[in-house]
Amino acid sequence: MELRHLIYFTTLAEELHFGRAASRLFISQPPLSRQIKELETELGVLLFERNNKRVRLTEAGTYFLSESTALLRQLEKAKIKARQIQDSVAGTFRLGYISATPKSILAAVLKTVQEHYPFLRVNLYETSTQRQLTALESGALDLGIVRSPVLAPQLEKQALLTEPFCLAKPRGLKLTGTGIAEQPFVSFNKEYAPDYHQQFIHCCRQLGFEPHILHECNNMPSILELVANGTGIAIVPASAKRLFHHPELDFKSLPKLGVTTTTLVVFDPQNPQPALPVFLRLLKEAYAGFMPVSK
Repeated sequence: MELRHLIYFTTLAEELHFGRAASRLFISQPPLSRQIKELETELGVLLFERNNKRVRLTEAGTYFLSESTALLRQLEKAKIKARQIQDSVAGTFRLGYISATPKSILAAVLKTVQEHYPFLRVNLYETSTQRQLTALESGALDLGIVRSPVLAPQLEKQALLTEPFCLAKPRGLKLTGTGIAEQPFVSFNKEYAPDYHQQFIHCCRQLGFEPHILHECNNMPSILELVANGTGIAIVPASAKRLFHHPELDFKSLPKLGVTTTTLVVFDPQNPQPALPVFLRLLKEAYAGFMPVSK
């Protein structure tokens, strides 16, 4: 049995007319009849009942049509995937991101990728900036969403979002004068995210005090949840307002704090991963609609 037997058979099964089926196949009727006869002989079953007036499928033919159609569809999918692999839109893409990355942005990017590149698998890794940089340098990640600063000259970086810091506090907590300095703080663990921790310390010093850090975490949602539950306050990027919604969580701008933070997308420019430009474009578009990049 050859592929052409299945194609001829399914075409005739759709048309139920030798003349029309032969025309669709760009052959004459005798070769079509021979191919169907060869197939029936190999299978040992009668696929069609035919007379001078009509052609119709037998019960065995109806069953074989469903199986043949499934096989041809699977073959077509395999052909498409093979072309996509050659065209570099299949395989696995490894994307790292920090915990402050808005999940709405990730979801929008992944949905678009799935729609346009159904054979591209995306593996997500939520981890700190430092660990992402190490993974990017070793080739274990294809792209990372990180927070500045990035001190890795071999990696290329592009800004996605520049924003101020704000204060996250329990709703109802009144802070006046030196009230912020007197509160316990929740922050990132200094060993998990050393640069971010240092930036937090810098913010506090800019405001004129040394913070009393009561709790340390390794992700932004945990920091915000602890604040919402009254364990302390936190200095966080302004975009955190859209990251975690809780009825007992409130945010306050810090106009006297002239410090900003930048979310970057980072990658190895030598990485041959063909899907890299796709993710760069989609992430930039998603962040542009989230909050404008400050100049």
